[in-house]
Amino acid sequence: MIGILTAFGKILIDALLDTLKLAPFLYLMFVLMEFIEHKASKKTLNMLARSGRISPLVGALCGAVPQCGFSAAAAGLYAGRVVSVGTLLAVFLSTSDELIPVLISGGAQFTTALNIVGFKVAVGIVVGVAADAIVNLKRRHRGGDFDRDSIHDLCESEHCNCGNGLWHSALHHAVRILIVIFALSVILGTTIELIGEDSIKTAFISTPFVGNMISALIGLIPNCAASVIITELYLESIITPGAMISGLLAGSGIGIFVLMRNNRRPIENAAIIVTLLIVGILCGTLVDLIGITF
Repeated sequence: MIGILTAFGKILIDALLDTLKLAPFLYLMFVLMEFIEHKASKKTLNMLARSGRISPLVGALCGAVPQCGFSAAAAGLYAGRVVSVGTLLAVFLSTSDELIPVLISGGAQFTTALNIVGFKVAVGIVVGVAADAIVNLKRRHRGGDFDRDSIHDLCESEHCNCGNGLWHSALHHAVRILIVIFALSVILGTTIELIGEDSIKTAFISTPFVGNMISALIGLIPNCAASVIITELYLESIITPGAMISGLLAGSGIGIFVLMRNNRRPIENAAIIVTLLIVGILCGTLVDLIGITF
């Protein structure tokens, strides 16, 4: 019993120390991202709504920006038929959420983050263009600029406190992610202690398709915590690059939640979610088969 308590205490201490090491850098990253979002989000969303046939390209580039607003805003725009389904899929597939700050704060090279985001953007563009070509949806304008109040409403649904100032909002986001990272570190540490790191790795590597499917299902969770979980698992070398890609492609932050809440067409919503899942699993499996590393 004493041995178990000692081991668990060590897991807690290690998780706390690892989390505290990330805190300053993670906070500064969120300050920078909040600054970019506050300065550029309205113009970018207006551009997305007006970009016509190249909107999947613009949507994929918008989704790559590491913040929670664009996937949610794109879902709202799609529900109002301001953008096409291809544009929505491009945004969802390229959404990076907390990928970049967690990767870099976890010690990964910046080029690694760029390669992963670039891969997601490329997939988003291809799938978005293909979806628009197949469905042949044409964008219908509602006129005028995109209302920034809609972003505020979406942020309120996630309790982002985005309207309380750049520094406070960045702190709020950083604390939330740090709590998730700490909890995940404890869970991972306990799991590794009980099962063994080699056994977990073998389970994912020996059955890559199943591992990719599990990761994609985790990515579908409508919360930014999903991207944190998947990225942390990849940094710990628990999952393969393909499983990481599967989860990150399927994940779109709170975008799916906003889509289901605002788009009163359940069959469309189901088709979009299934598409994200299939694309994520197939691309992740392809990455593993080819042996792509980031």
